[in-house]
Amino acid sequence: MQAVAKNIKVIISGGGTGGHIFPAIAIADAIRAKLPQADILFVGAKGKMEMERVPKAGYPIKGLWISGFQRSLDARNLLFPLKLLSSLIAAFGILRSFRPDVVIGVGGYASGPLLEMAVRLKIPALIQEQNSCAGATNRILARKVQKICVAYPDMDRYFPAGKLRVTGNPVRKAVYAHPVPREEARAFFGLDPQKPTLLVFGGSLGALSLNEAMAESPEVLSPRPDIQVIWQCGQSYHARFRESPGALLPQVRLLPFLERMDMAYAAADVVACRAGALTISELCMLGKAAILVPSPFVAEDHQTKNAEALVVRGAAKMVKNESTGKTLLPVAIELLTDTELRHSLERNIRALAKPDAAEAIADEAIALCNVGK
Repeated sequence: MQAVAKNIKVIISGGGTGGHIFPAIAIADAIRAKLPQADILFVGAKGKMEMERVPKAGYPIKGLWISGFQRSLDARNLLFPLKLLSSLIAAFGILRSFRPDVVIGVGGYASGPLLEMAVRLKIPALIQEQNSCAGATNRILARKVQKICVAYPDMDRYFPAGKLRVTGNPVRKAVYAHPVPREEARAFFGLDPQKPTLLVFGGSLGALSLNEAMAESPEVLSPRPDIQVIWQCGQSYHARFRESPGALLPQVRLLPFLERMDMAYAAADVVACRAGALTISELCMLGKAAILVPSPFVAEDHQTKNAEALVVRGAAKMVKNESTGKTLLPVAIELLTDTELRHSLERNIRALAKPDAAEAIADEAIALCNVGK
């Protein structure tokens, strides 16, 4: 890599969900670790969680008035052209004022307008595609940016092969940097240190199909007191499910939110969850046997494609969202009791881990700072 000035300026744009925000922060941390004097600015969408999470991570952020285009008939779409125009103008102002050496797009509402203006201003740009199915915005931007960092192989189906670098997805170091002993993690949740343990979660907001499966779990779990469950239902679902039959089982721990994901992962033998890109990357890093339940409510069904990319490699099981109630817990019990099968999934998913993803993306971004100089 060519030498670059220590005081480079970087804009990282995107957000909307933790799946975009946490990798973005990991990339910023990696750049700062390599170049401590780097000036890093985030650009997100006003009202979205990045406006709170990024400052907590120690980085400044500016917000654009932008939101997604609804794929069904929705009155909110009437404002979309105005929001897009407003965001393009605001992005132009931010770029002209901050004068970055490179711009990084991680996906999310703000990423499109910011990167579009950056390439028009001939500022070197990089996009990071986290899913196995490229999003529409990144497909449009791909022919304009200099580098595309992806998490999965065979992404030349969507992007110019010459621009691709398979880096993997950055993972929060808090999840894996300081491993917790399994017995300690189970004691943290008040569980038996010796019993096989299932972790069920649907992301920070929860997932209705997973919650309903757990709510009706006594028929399956009551005959199996040897199995215990950590069930994260999401804050908005907690009042609805805290008195459900499944929540009252003695071997179940129902929580609205998991403050310590490192503890939850460490306690679990098997994880049942959605198939978001960040979650999958965490499972790979930790080598966890997983049952993936793709959300059917995401753009272009990309979670199903994420899950299928693991299933074909023998690295995870998949249960369709509509089958969760009947299928999830029987599959989980099979994995908890079949040690050979579980260990096979653990080996295969660990082989897909990219522990240096953030550093690799940071290297690509720093190298682009020389473009046009």
